[in-house]
Amino acid sequence: MNTSVVVETSLPGLPVRRGKVRDIYDLGEKLLLVGTDRISAFDYVLPTAIPDKGRILTQIAAFWFGLLGEPNHLITTDVEEMDLPEGADRASLAGRSTLCRKTRVVPIECVVRGYLAGSGWTEYQQSGAVCGIKLPEGLVESDRLPEPIFTPATKAEQGDHDENISFERVVEIVGSEIAGQLRRRSIDIFNRGSAYAAQRGMIVADTKFEFGQVDGELILIDEVLTMDSSRFWPADQYEPGKGQPSFDKQFVRDWLLSSDWDRNSTPPALPDHVVASTRAKYVEAFERLTGRKFGE
Repeated sequence: MNTSVVVETSLPGLPVRRGKVRDIYDLGEKLLLVGTDRISAFDYVLPTAIPDKGRILTQIAAFWFGLLGEPNHLITTDVEEMDLPEGADRASLAGRSTLCRKTRVVPIECVVRGYLAGSGWTEYQQSGAVCGIKLPEGLVESDRLPEPIFTPATKAEQGDHDENISFERVVEIVGSEIAGQLRRRSIDIFNRGSAYAAQRGMIVADTKFEFGQVDGELILIDEVLTMDSSRFWPADQYEPGKGQPSFDKQFVRDWLLSSDWDRNSTPPALPDHVVASTRAKYVEAFERLTGRKFGE
């Protein structure tokens, strides 16, 4: 089993911006997104990486881009087709790199919720609504909503939490035409992705999409329906009224919450069993969704 770890990449001579988990290289009219194995929680990048995480997420996103058929930014994920600097370590970049078109990024996180969880559940308990959308009374945690709702957020600067906003605020930021497209397309993609995932025994509780504009066209960018952008639940264990087991950083968050870390200082290293369990969940999600063995 290949469990290589890539925490940071280096491509000589190329401008790079490092996000929490990705290295982003500027290639002029194109961008190279490299999914590293860094993992973040509670707005901190943790000192311990998850082997193969970047490869798994990159390949799941590419799978969805192909399946959904939406206009998107993806050019190729094959490093042999990329014009990289001489001496670039293509082996370490293989499977975790996305060459994509540059776009003018729309500054809205397009969140769609099909179930009541996370910050949506917290907001509902306080106001009976999520992002200004009134919901039926008496819902419990993890309940399925009558229909998916569009609950946008502003894209925060690194280190800050995104802020939920109303649809009216989206209209103020991007105009009514773009706002309407964002809502309509986000819900449509969510519904199609959810229907496919259901066939694979998985529930998409919520997700976020990002869009960019190229020559006036709105296209899907960043990642789509990955475990880092979505809340996936195993359908055979679904039980409303409580939190659900999920295919994401659950083991990491649970362990950090049970530790004595104050969440205001350098996070502790993750123990081996948390790393192994987290990687196993990512691999399981990949294999369930794609129907392929990871690494083959």
